[in-house]
Amino acid sequence: MTSLNVRLNRLQLRNPILVASGTFGYAKEMTAFVDFSVLGGIIPKTVTPLPRPGNPPPRTVETASGLLNSIGLDNDGFDQFVEQKLSYLTGLDTAVIVNIAAKTNEEFRRMAERLDECSNVAAIELNISCPNVSGGVDFGTDPGLAASVVKTVRESCRLPVIAKLTPNVTNVVPIAQAVADAGADAVSLVNTFQGMAIDWKRRRPILGNVLGGLSGPAIKPLALRIVWQVATQVKIPIIGVGGIQNVDDVMEFLVAGASAVQVGTANFYNPGVACEIVNQMPQALECLQASSVQDVVGTLTLPNRD
Repeated sequence: MTSLNVRLNRLQLRNPILVASGTFGYAKEMTAFVDFSVLGGIIPKTVTPLPRPGNPPPRTVETASGLLNSIGLDNDGFDQFVEQKLSYLTGLDTAVIVNIAAKTNEEFRRMAERLDECSNVAAIELNISCPNVSGGVDFGTDPGLAASVVKTVRESCRLPVIAKLTPNVTNVVPIAQAVADAGADAVSLVNTFQGMAIDWKRRRPILGNVLGGLSGPAIKPLALRIVWQVATQVKIPIIGVGGIQNVDDVMEFLVAGASAVQVGTANFYNPGVACEIVNQMPQALECLQASSVQDVVGTLTLPNRD
């Protein structure tokens, strides 16, 4: 029998296929398309301490093999999320990882403490890397600041802590090492790449916020590179994110060093894709004569350069 179970330090998942924050709403929107019990877990859209209206429109634009978004963490705030959304989410037959963002350590601490009191929350994912909000990316670009957020949350609750890191730095490895040393159970690699789109006939940017975050197949080679670099230098479980559309993409991330993955942009054009991938995982593992996901994690063989 092939086992799909994965462990990310203190976080146990039935399989490595998660759905990424910001691409799956609060799950209720996907009821007609998804059997939630098949998924390894759900990460609902980011919540912040206070409601946010988000960035001015237009907020999304398709690009070559990708999607550029500048939503700006539009949400109704943490209190409303806990009071109106969380009970439904945690009643689903899958792990729920709550994604939170804030501007100060104290705000992160307060949200973590309250989530620690809620039943059936599987873990917290710290969004310290959103590229299209003021202040949101600052934590993720500095190893010391990133570590301080992780340390604050780790000391404030008993839940597993995942740090979602930005690729918009020269080298992600020192930041991954810093959050690992601070007690993160895992890192999500990567958030979107900052970019822009231009309407040259009008000589204007297309997005209302000018800059946005690029996701989708266009960023997969870049995300794979970062996953591999971190996996070979930092001893922390990795959740691979970036351009995953099918089981082949998943297997590439696992071989590169990820222990789990998040499906993001693909949910927009195929809401059931994550479940399809889960069902195809056993055959993919058998292709490598592997009996578990862990058997293939980080097994990339480099060419002999002698």
